[in-house]
Amino acid sequence: MLKKIAFIFSLIHCILLFSQTKEKDTIIPKAVIVPLQEGNTFYFDSEKPALNQIAGAPKAFYSYFWEFGDGHFSTREKPKHTYKNPGNYEVKLWATNNYDTGRTPSTRPTKVKTNETAAASDNEIPILTDNIELRRNREPLPNEDFVIVLSYKNEKEYVTNGTIYFYYNEREFKQDNFELLETRNYYDEKIMELGKDLVYNQAYDDQISVLATAENIPYTNYKFQDTTERKNLPLSIEEAKQTFQNGKKITFKNLNPNEQRHIFFTLKTTPEMIKDTSAILKVRSIYVPDDNYENHKVKDMEMEIVTSHDPNKMSTSGLFINYRLVRFKRIKFKTRFQNDGEGPARTIRLETDVPDMFDKSTLQIESMYPECPICPKNEEVRYSCLDTIIQQKQIIFTFKNIYLPGTQQKNVIEKDSTKGFVKYSLKFGEDFHKIGTKSRTKIIFDKNEPIVTNYSRTRFNPGISIGVKAGYMYFPKLNHSKSYFTGLTISPFKSYRFYWQSELYANKHDFESQNSFTISQEPEVVGPFETGTGQVIDVAFVGREVAVEESRKIVETVPVSLRYNINNYIGVGFGPQISTIVSSSTETKTTTHYYEITQTPNTPSLVPGNEYRNLIQYRSETSKEKTEVQTQFFLDTTFGFARIGPSLGIRYYKNFKNNFDSWQFYAIWKF
Repeated sequence: MLKKIAFIFSLIHCILLFSQTKEKDTIIPKAVIVPLQEGNTFYFDSEKPALNQIAGAPKAFYSYFWEFGDGHFSTREKPKHTYKNPGNYEVKLWATNNYDTGRTPSTRPTKVKTNETAAASDNEIPILTDNIELRRNREPLPNEDFVIVLSYKNEKEYVTNGTIYFYYNEREFKQDNFELLETRNYYDEKIMELGKDLVYNQAYDDQISVLATAENIPYTNYKFQDTTERKNLPLSIEEAKQTFQNGKKITFKNLNPNEQRHIFFTLKTTPEMIKDTSAILKVRSIYVPDDNYENHKVKDMEMEIVTSHDPNKMSTSGLFINYRLVRFKRIKFKTRFQNDGEGPARTIRLETDVPDMFDKSTLQIESMYPECPICPKNEEVRYSCLDTIIQQKQIIFTFKNIYLPGTQQKNVIEKDSTKGFVKYSLKFGEDFHKIGTKSRTKIIFDKNEPIVTNYSRTRFNPGISIGVKAGYMYFPKLNHSKSYFTGLTISPFKSYRFYWQSELYANKHDFESQNSFTISQEPEVVGPFETGTGQVIDVAFVGREVAVEESRKIVETVPVSLRYNINNYIGVGFGPQISTIVSSSTETKTTTHYYEITQTPNTPSLVPGNEYRNLIQYRSETSKEKTEVQTQFFLDTTFGFARIGPSLGIRYYKNFKNNFDSWQFYAIWKF
């Protein structure tokens, strides 16, 4: 009895331990805001979970983004902020765990209150290098929220009223990239929804020149590509409609000269985007500083979908490539890195894999940080430059004579100041197949051990190829068979190896299903008939000839077949085919022959003699049959241009109805 009680107690104890462990795994880590107030000035700190170091990665650390509830923000670990006016303010914190195996901590907003008016001139205020800028607090991670800050500034010498358009969720992705959770504005801007699925003209050319891009560099050292002023506002808006599905229209008033304002968007990366990690995404803003004129600027900000907050990452714009247009495009790649050392990095070497299908001679540097000129070939220099070496399987980028501070370096407050990147583009080579690629980069800071990035993958959109097919069906066991068909096929465009194909075509089939001839064994009573020679007969041998001819109109359907291109010129395939007989008629022709009665000379018996040809009788009957469905399976081979263009094919059908096994000889042209 005691043993049973001990066993039950142990079982209950194990269940409780299991339950506690399971509950612990589901606990979301939290960061707590800790404010210290001195009048209208606050000193902010936070309590955060301990970091769980990723094995083999640089030292884990937190990066920060504070939003103070009055239109200002900071990226310092322990910011100081003075509120200009008395009131209640809601402070938000996003703490991001870099090189950490745990979940990103969440933070509950904290409300603070001030009762006085104070000068806020000593606040941390980002200096805008352009009149419109975009920045984010971290890279998007699926099912996690992040913040985009849209900053705008009045460079005019007078007070202005203007408009800003903000676009997100690119059309090239099947699923939405982001869900907009909240928009926060502090200067009475009016925000209107542009709506899901913006007006879109499919015929419009979406191959528009690349616009300016804001990189994720600390706001004191932001590098933006040149954003030229534009004058055709309807065209810029139409371009945005071509690219994005969602957007906001923001109108503002009374923006003073040199005044700058910020609008905050909280977005959540959709769970579906886990499939598209290493993808380069973008959002766009169009800034009209004065509504009296169409003059405006367009700014794009690129981001990478990540699975963890690792600053060393490789990404690509070639996530969904249109194979038909790929020869006219450049595929962009971006490798970003962060110096996690205790001192500055002077040399950074990026050994980047390049798949064989790309033409390395088409390398073009799009942008970089730290920004510096390209190194001259075969010459040693003392100034900062980016050296590029093209090898058989790699391109090696080397930042020489630079200064990139380390995250553990003294007096480095902004972690983002330790980040850099190189962005480049390549064209495809002359001969390449429709297959995805993957590549990654080894990052070497000075003489330290290399850090290996994730794999950056490219893949092609399936595309659609329409084919025209026509040919002849041969039925070995049917007499007088004639069968011709014509129709269409649909399949992925220019598939490399395995692919699917569906077919639909019309077929007309005429054949003789029966042909028999019999003569009566004994004379039969007939007539009486006039033979035309004055003779009258009323008894004769009778021969009966029966021929049955069928005519069918058929719709042939191949729901889906599996095909394989052995090379560029030979392909094979197999699958089911459903034949629906939509119209069928049977014509029965009966011919009656009469033969004279003769007697054999040796044996006294009667046998048929000469035929009375002028007494032959003909009769024909036509009937319609019901619709019928037949299923058969086929194997076939094509010879010619297997992936796209013309080819010839031969196909064998196995039909489960007697005598209907067949061969198909056809020509096909895929477009």
